[in-house]
Amino acid sequence: MDGAWIALLLTLKVAGWATAINLLLGVGIGYAMAHARFPGRDLLDAALTLPMVMPPTVLGYYLLVVIGSHGPIGAWLLEHFGIRLIFTWQAAVIAATVVSFPLVFKAARAAFEQVDPQFEDAARALGIGEAGLFFRVSLPLAWRGILAGLLLSFARALGEFGATLMVAGSIAGKTQTLSIAVYEAVQAGQDDAANFLVAVTSITCIAVLLSAGRLVPGRVAART
Repeated sequence: MDGAWIALLLTLKVAGWATAINLLLGVGIGYAMAHARFPGRDLLDAALTLPMVMPPTVLGYYLLVVIGSHGPIGAWLLEHFGIRLIFTWQAAVIAATVVSFPLVFKAARAAFEQVDPQFEDAARALGIGEAGLFFRVSLPLAWRGILAGLLLSFARALGEFGATLMVAGSIAGKTQTLSIAVYEAVQAGQDDAANFLVAVTSITCIAVLLSAGRLVPGRVAART
């Protein structure tokens, strides 16, 4: 079972990094989309949400095209810094980030849109700048929805399989996450290992989903 614990630790590492990146990207873009009005806004929103509905293998193919050794980003990193992303745990982080990004983005946008504009207008009238407005008014009022989105994003990153397998592969101890380890165990006929991995994954995801459910603004308001 040592390999199972290694896969679990690697999965938590990948999911943690992906969630941290999405905290910055999802909250920032969600805030901008909640306040901005411009032509093509709905189209951009659809493009940012696309990873939620697109098959993971298709996303994995696009990532291969972009960060592969012959892709624009992958070739540039390899030529200038000698960094090869494909078949590394960093590639798994990129895949998990892209796949789980819409969960943070949509939750953050919805949470910011629920903030009463009167509070923001009052803050501006008191001379608070846009940065202060975000950190002192909007973010404190929207944090429950954002945190719920982050927990769902973390759970999604834990279970990512298709895109991760395409860009990171299945290298035991290096890129083999829990979902890939389950697949490999089933293919090898290792039922005990597969059952253990499935149990660990299920318990972790259920705990995250229960935590996220308690943070949904509507449910909190209903209890009060």
